[in-house]
Amino acid sequence: MAPRSILVTRPHPDAERTAAGLAALGLEPIVAPMLEARFTGADIPDAAPFAALAVTSANGVRALAAHPQGERFANLPVYAVGDHTAAEARAVGFERISAAGGTLDDLCAIILADKPAGPIFYPAPLHQSGDLAGRLAEAGIEVETRILYQMCAATVLPPGLDQHLIDGAIAGAVFYSRRTAEIFAGLVSGSQYEQVRRSLSCLCLSEKVAEPLIDAHFPRIGLADAPSQEAMMTLALAFSQDQISP
Repeated sequence: MAPRSILVTRPHPDAERTAAGLAALGLEPIVAPMLEARFTGADIPDAAPFAALAVTSANGVRALAAHPQGERFANLPVYAVGDHTAAEARAVGFERISAAGGTLDDLCAIILADKPAGPIFYPAPLHQSGDLAGRLAEAGIEVETRILYQMCAATVLPPGLDQHLIDGAIAGAVFYSRRTAEIFAGLVSGSQYEQVRRSLSCLCLSEKVAEPLIDAHFPRIGLADAPSQEAMMTLALAFSQDQISP
């Protein structure tokens, strides 16, 4: 029996990591990023006034590490939104890392519990899914935000992917962010994709990620038990065994 094909919508390089995990489950991953990370190179302040860093994605870590002055922050403790972001921070040389549970709520919670002794520096994306600085400001914690990267949306599907979808050659897709789901839903909104929307199994990191797909009338939605790579792989295993119901 041929392996089931599954679309990986994450940006590079995270797409390759996810694809490897899906392939290990016996699936056939097709990498088609809906977003591309581009670093802005914006000026960043001196690190001396800051008590810590807060990062809401692995791309925030990468953008700071790639910045010509990024090394000045290397000795600060890091609050990471989840395990994947924490692993990226560790990979580029940060040593004092606290990993939250995978959501902005979780990140705010660990920062508030820790009560840092000074302001926090936030290397942020242009498009933010929540107001980290505003929420921490309500608790008296100052956050300085600099836009160090932007996630640029795909405007068309990769060559040939549209026909593969229409032909039913792709059984599922994984979605790790709400914006990725929004972009994909927009790209397959035409009448020629009606059967795609009805039949494609959408494996989503959370209910929030799934909302644009639900709004676009994708009925086959699977939700991870937790916002983590491990939970997504568990969901993918269920998909590989045809255990996700519409």
